[in-house]
Amino acid sequence: MPPSLKDELAALKIERPPERQARPWIKWLVLLVALALLGAAAMRYASRPRPVEVETAAVSQRAAGVQASVLNASGYVTARRRATVSSKITGKVVEVNVEEGMAIRDGQVLARLDDSQFRAALALAEAQADAARRNLRESEVRLTEARLALTRAEKLSADRLNTQADLDTARANVDAYVARIDAAREQVRVAERQIDVERENLNNTIVRAPFAGIAVSKDAQPGEMVSPNSAGGGFTRTGICTLVDMRSLEVEVDVNETYINRVEDGQPVSIVLNAYPDWQIPGHVITTVPKADRQKATVLVRIGFEALDPRILPDMGVKVTFMKQADTQAAADRPVMLVPKNAIRTEGDRAYAWVVNAGVVERRAVRTGGTDGDKLEVIAGLTSGERVIVAPPAGLATGAVVTTK
Repeated sequence: MPPSLKDELAALKIERPPERQARPWIKWLVLLVALALLGAAAMRYASRPRPVEVETAAVSQRAAGVQASVLNASGYVTARRRATVSSKITGKVVEVNVEEGMAIRDGQVLARLDDSQFRAALALAEAQADAARRNLRESEVRLTEARLALTRAEKLSADRLNTQADLDTARANVDAYVARIDAAREQVRVAERQIDVERENLNNTIVRAPFAGIAVSKDAQPGEMVSPNSAGGGFTRTGICTLVDMRSLEVEVDVNETYINRVEDGQPVSIVLNAYPDWQIPGHVITTVPKADRQKATVLVRIGFEALDPRILPDMGVKVTFMKQADTQAAADRPVMLVPKNAIRTEGDRAYAWVVNAGVVERRAVRTGGTDGDKLEVIAGLTSGERVIVAPPAGLATGAVVTTK
């Protein structure tokens, strides 16, 4: 019987020798070595020095010629000359010639009140004065006639052609007309004074600017009643507009009475408007108001601008830095580094600071000067832009690794 295909294929199969079994202890050895390496790496990671978290501050520089500050305060821009312009009389507004922001000249017409009643009163006073003048003229004519009659009576009396009674009557008539003329003249003067009063009342219907300035508010409209006194009820205005003399702008700040001894008249200051924080405006102390606020424990200080600017507006908030007046020549000689006071440590008569560079601490000897507000002057040892540790923790050493908060 011939062999089948299955048998032929089985005959071609190559028999391989049996594989050698892997030794199990080698696997355990490899595992133990891996675990040992991992444990050593973990111990090395755990034993490495951990960074200390610190707070740092940059070293700033005060340029040459800039004076040190001794005090900081805040306040507001105020106008020493500011007025709510009103009328002298009560009346109805018929014309308002002012708008907010308008530049006003001294004596410029701001508003007009209804003057019809005052014109009528002026016309009446003028008519009364004219009548008084006519009465005076009549009395003067009567006096002339009486004097002629007295002259005739005296001649007749000299010729004994009339009685003494006729002569006395003629003299009495002259005296009466003289007295009447004196009274008429006084009436004329009274009528003329009344004309002056009515003209003044008529002139008071025109509201004029008391000084040159800028209108910051418009308080009345045509048709409203205005009065120099508050009439109550809210229907009567007490002013036409509010006028500010921009040349009288200054700064008022409240200084804590604990530090008022650092302020002197004429002391230079630096003024910074809250609206323009990068703009430093030079100024000076005008005076310290000799009165303290008992509730706030502050003293008011008036500060003037060295030069005014259109950007300075009334009631703006400001921050004021009071400068040191002494040692100005030393400040002009060289720039000075400034650091927070608690960044400097002392050891005996030596001062030092902890400088951070690329996360590593370095102890640096420094030489300090005076104070500048809440900062300390560093004359030598630091450069602008370096970062120092503020309130360094105990146990800090050179080479320590730190992280910034």
